[in-house]
Amino acid sequence: MKRSLLLLPAIALLTGCGGKTPDPQQTFFDNVSVLCGKAFNGRLVSNDEVDAPLAAEPMVMYVRDCSDTEIRIPFIIGENRSRTWVITKSDDSLTLKHIHRHEDGEEDVLSNYGGTTDDEGKGTRQNFPADQFSKDLFIREDIPQSADNVWAIEIIEGEKFAYELTRPERFFRVEFDLLSHADIPPPVWGEEQEKTEE
Repeated sequence: MKRSLLLLPAIALLTGCGGKTPDPQQTFFDNVSVLCGKAFNGRLVSNDEVDAPLAAEPMVMYVRDCSDTEIRIPFIIGENRSRTWVITKSDDSLTLKHIHRHEDGEEDVLSNYGGTTDDEGKGTRQNFPADQFSKDLFIREDIPQSADNVWAIEIIEGEKFAYELTRPERFFRVEFDLLSHADIPPPVWGEEQEKTEE
């Protein structure tokens, strides 16, 4: 009897409150949502030659809009305000999409691409392999190598947020210092159209 009583605290620790294991995707989504309304300075940390022109550009991410199922994060590089990352949560997966607009607000032909998680991931990192829509788009636009893209977002609470792209012979990674708050940036190009379309 004493041995059984001693095991109870250990079992409680292993199973968590209520015996339910935390959902890594929900934990990840919550960790990003905590940043809502804040902007952060970032920098390129990968060293692919193709990205060399970006190394000196200031980079800012702004966790602009958050709901229970969607987070929108404009990603500004220098004066270029064409990019928004959109993380969407469903019952069993997370999806990352990239919205690209021109300065006049029109959506670029290469837009709305991304991927959906194919495993539970971790509360600190989720991977998004390219989905079929994106593969078809890349092939149609004559960049078939991008069909192998895997995007990732990593978040270490109170330390850093990272955005990453990998595929064979390609690696791109930007890290944002969560202790280095930036001024709220001007609206991304086409933000009004974006809100109208929601």
